[in-house]
Amino acid sequence: MNAAETLGNLAGMLIEGKVEVVDLSGPLGPDTPLLQLPEDFAKNTPKIEIHKISEYDSDGPFFAWNWLKLGEHSGTHFDAPHHWITGKDYADGYTDSIPPQNFVAPVNVIDCSAEVAENPDFLLDAARVKQWEAEHGEIKAGEWVVMRSDWDSRAGDEAAFLNADETGPHSPGPTVDCIQYILSKGVVGWGNQCIGTDAGQAGGMEPPYPAHNLLHAANKYGLASLANLDKLPPKGAILIAAPLKIVKGTGSPIRAMALVARG
Repeated sequence: MNAAETLGNLAGMLIEGKVEVVDLSGPLGPDTPLLQLPEDFAKNTPKIEIHKISEYDSDGPFFAWNWLKLGEHSGTHFDAPHHWITGKDYADGYTDSIPPQNFVAPVNVIDCSAEVAENPDFLLDAARVKQWEAEHGEIKAGEWVVMRSDWDSRAGDEAAFLNADETGPHSPGPTVDCIQYILSKGVVGWGNQCIGTDAGQAGGMEPPYPAHNLLHAANKYGLASLANLDKLPPKGAILIAAPLKIVKGTGSPIRAMALVARG
């Protein structure tokens, strides 16, 4: 079967419902949880604002449209390499320069939801990834790896989603050796269901924030605030994660989706 026939078969299966399109994005609006950094450390992204221009009225009698105040790393979003200092020198490290072929790839879903339910600071390490591979199959070059934690169940409450106390945020993520291992496999990127690609306490790791630090140093990508990973199989789905083509963009909100066989 050639590529044209494969695409034709895929189109037919989409129409027939044998391939389902699963929405992996949370709602994007004024109540979307946003990262909160210490005020003495850095400036924060402003809250999302949606302003009406017109809605079939004197400002536009036949049409409705809005303008937005929106940070690049708001809601379900894509981190480009230029987002982090370790990735600052890549010419193809911006949302408008990344090859679009990289936005569509197979996805490996590592289910850590049971561990996270018991410990919000759960860390996925390389040993656990290798254990998953022994059960489900090898992670291959050019694929995504995402951590299922079911953290998206908290997204309706910003305080619960950030889960911070006097010691900082508490949310799951990868260890340093986890990111090192998946990079050795040649992955295209890593995704998390929390506010960022790293664990809440990742600032204390060495290097700090390994998902950001190591991924972007390798010219790879991150996905944050993913939703509905419980609807995906461990292997076999195709992830579509395309950022807006923002000029010199460091990231972008996305409508992440997955193609999942149901027939």
